[in-house]
Amino acid sequence: MISYIGNRPALQIGTHQVFDYDTMWLEDALRRAARAADHGDFPLISEIRNGVELYLESQCSLRLLQLEDLFERMRKMLVKIGCERIAEKLEPLAPPLTVSLVAAARSAGNGFELAFFETMRAELSQLREAGAEDIRFSGLRECAMILRGKSKWSRQCDAMLAEITAFLRSAGTICVGV
Repeated sequence: MISYIGNRPALQIGTHQVFDYDTMWLEDALRRAARAADHGDFPLISEIRNGVELYLESQCSLRLLQLEDLFERMRKMLVKIGCERIAEKLEPLAPPLTVSLVAAARSAGNGFELAFFETMRAELSQLREAGAEDIRFSGLRECAMILRGKSKWSRQCDAMLAEITAFLRSAGTICVGV
């Protein structure tokens, strides 16, 4: 069974679903839109975020909500309160998300590091297009073992882990749960 925080729907971001999220990232998106619309002193950001949070927790009947759909609803709300310029500048921003590398490693298979890195490059691109900026990856050690075809940790796994970590760092992501 999946537990939802505050009865909020899961958010669909690219091919990933985020269940465990707060709503502070919505304030960042609203601040960016206000600055882009030359309203850097816009005072209603917290109130709007609170309204969106209330909607998600008590009025949204969906169990899965596309991130773009959420932002479209936010744009409509901004227009209703007379903030058309901010609504026009509002761009989707995803909450922080964690992606496991294990599935990508398994699908690439032993000895197919190039396929793995290409899969990761495409996935990062897709996530960023969907509005994800804070992307974290987990399962790095298991991923290195899968790609090297090892059941025990070895120097080859160390080298693979270093390659994966370097790739993710160069892509501007964070590694967690190595």
